Amino acid sequence: MPRARRDKVVSLTKVKKKNRGTKENLVTEIRSCSDTYPYIYAFNLENLRSSGFKDVRQHFKTNSRFFFGKNSVMGIALGKTKETEYAEGLFKLGQHLSGQCALMFSKVPPSTVTNYFQTFHKEDFARAGDIATDTFDLPAGPLPQFAFSMEPQLRKMGMPTTLDKGVVTLVKEMKVCTKEEKLNPEQCKILKAFDYKMADFRLGVSAIFEKGKGLKIL
Repeated sequence: MPRARRDKVVSLTKVKKKNRGTKENLVTEIRSCSDTYPYIYAFNLENLRSSGFKDVRQHFKTNSRFFFGKNSVMGIALGKTKETEYAEGLFKLGQHLSGQCALMFSKVPPSTVTNYFQTFHKEDFARAGDIATDTFDLPAGPLPQFAFSMEPQLRKMGMPTTLDKGVVTLVKEMKVCTKEEKLNPEQCKILKAFDYKMADFRLGVSAIFEKGKGLKIL
């Protein structure tokens, strides 16, 4: 016989007072969603792009709820042991959370969700530390796409520019990056200035919890 939901006291004694209310609310909302939704999906957010995730939330806005928070707090809501789990089997999901994670409580079945994320991707600008997917060179010459007021900023990025009759001009050829090179902040700024996107944001489901069936690690 399935066990009843447990109304357990949440211990957040190590949390600063100004944050305690927010974290207690997160615990309450996660537990409420555990009662309401039949599926819980866990995501790893190591390469999170806010613009890409906004599209995901928009796609599932009518049938799902997303939660971000410290794993320790989300773990309290779900339960970290069999004795403290909020509902049958949830402690296994609580133990699974590691790194930067998000939870999606949903009415959408796993086949539909996994199919969506297998095809979902969104191009974005690279960040410092990302690996260049292409070699990007700039030939010497005028850069009419930039206003003359941008020239000092481009020089600060490391570009050999000058103003020639009011037109921003690259005085010599420049190699911005080489394929498979680890990008630094200045390179990323230049790539963004030229609207060159090297990041491909994808989001995969790391685990699925289904009421009555338990946890499945993917």
